[in-house]
Amino acid sequence: QVQLVESGGGLVQPGGSLRLSCAPARSTFRENVMGWYRQAPGKERELAATITSGGSTNYADSVKGRFTISRDSAKNTVYLQMNSLKPEDTAVYYCVLVITTTTYWGQGTQVTVSS
Repeated sequence: QVQLVESGGGLVQPGGSLRLSCAPARSTFRENVMGWYRQAPGKERELAATITSGGSTNYADSVKGRFTISRDSAKNTVYLQMNSLKPEDTAVYYCVLVITTTTYWGQGTQVTVSS
């Protein structure tokens, strides 16, 4: 089992920015995919963004141009920079780590966009 340690999140006004970060509590296999999913109240969990160990990224259409995912390979840490936040971005954001066929999830961090 791999524990993922998340930080960031909180309350922000529309148009504001937040940065999430996530890292495994212990070292893991370096070839992996890391990223973020989110789940809004009453909705299913959905992809926000992912990044491979090689740096290839994938974004949900709803966040393209506003969110940027990056990673520090030396620290095996992934970041999600969220700009121009909208109320519809309000959700619990879950860090995800995929190693071959195994998926690990963080405990989730709340992001609330409201005036």
